[in-house]
Amino acid sequence: MAENTKLFGMKAESGRWIFILLGFIINICLGSVYAYSVFKVPIQNFFANTYKVNVGSFEGNLPFMAFLFFFAILMFFGGQVLEKLGPKKVGIVGGILVGLGWILAGIIPNVWSSIWALVLTYGMIGGAGVGLAYGGPIAVAAKWFPDKKGLAVGLTLAGFGGSPFISAYVASALIKAVNPLNTFIYMGIAFLIIIILLSLLLKFPVTGWKPQGWTPPAAAAASAVEMTTAEMVKTPAFWGLFLAYTIGCTAGLMAIGVSSPVGTEVIMLEAEIAAVLVGVFAIFNGLGRPLFGWLTDRITPRWAAVISLAIIFVAAVLMLQAGAGTTALYTVCFCALWLCLGGWLAIGPTTTTTFFGPKHYTRNYGVVFFAYGIGAIVGGLISGLAKDIFGDYRNAFIITAVLSAIAILLAIFLLKAPKKA
Repeated sequence: MAENTKLFGMKAESGRWIFILLGFIINICLGSVYAYSVFKVPIQNFFANTYKVNVGSFEGNLPFMAFLFFFAILMFFGGQVLEKLGPKKVGIVGGILVGLGWILAGIIPNVWSSIWALVLTYGMIGGAGVGLAYGGPIAVAAKWFPDKKGLAVGLTLAGFGGSPFISAYVASALIKAVNPLNTFIYMGIAFLIIIILLSLLLKFPVTGWKPQGWTPPAAAAASAVEMTTAEMVKTPAFWGLFLAYTIGCTAGLMAIGVSSPVGTEVIMLEAEIAAVLVGVFAIFNGLGRPLFGWLTDRITPRWAAVISLAIIFVAAVLMLQAGAGTTALYTVCFCALWLCLGGWLAIGPTTTTTFFGPKHYTRNYGVVFFAYGIGAIVGGLISGLAKDIFGDYRNAFIITAVLSAIAILLAIFLLKAPKKA
């Protein structure tokens, strides 16, 4: 087609790669939530020292839990309006909310000295913004790369999973220099500017655009099953996917939420070293997406899910042996848990398309993705209550091991391609 032959002063086939870079950078901003464990203990200490308000481990998890829950909810609604409004408008609105949520998180506690101030600002407003902005770069990548859809989407999302490699280090340095509340403000201003400016450049190709010389696969290769959301939720495959996805996210998000505190309080690492390791874990989170996306295609969703859940089980059991000085054990186990969370963010959407067809994918995956929000809440409950009730984060891994064993059985018996009646 003649339209859209130029992008950023280049042929569309070359210029479209700029969208991958833009989406990657936007996702680095959005994925900074995965650096929350660097904030958790400093926030608890800041509230105790500055406001004389005691914030327990469970309460300290509440902003993180709220953020991920509202991320999941708003991603569903963002997907519904994306095609109508376009990625630029949705991205700008999302960017405003993300920046506003972080900035207000640094201001509101000064007038409302409660952890609920952070739940409202960072959690609800910031999380809602990420939910809206998340889908745009992914949809842009998928539409501009019909010939390399998996690679393009995987590279774009790698910014989200790998974000703490940058944001955890930046946040740790700022917290030490200017306290956690001012860190929220400074990072929020940066996110506001970056997300809005880069979203201005996002756009879809014209209908029917395809790379020069590329021929779409034959229609016969399309999915033989196309299910609406109402039909999907009635299948055993959906419930196997939803429950296994929930447990996979519970384990991963629990680990992400306590990565830094476990490093400092259980392994007895310096806070700066724990922050650096969170960045290392983030690399594995980013790698999990293409790795398990590839496995889902090669060995079926069922066995990709089983492998992920088995890794979670082994890591949880091994973490029961963790203690002061077991840095290698801690590093390996948390790399595995972060890897598998990234994996589920590839297994989930790929399985949704494979089992229920691409026609209703946006609505169907919006429902499946609620598992991520539930996992955030359950993971926060497990890690927070384990610390507050039993005084040790390691007790959370007992529950994680049991849940992952149950999920392995669910995946084996329920994760089978459905047949439409």
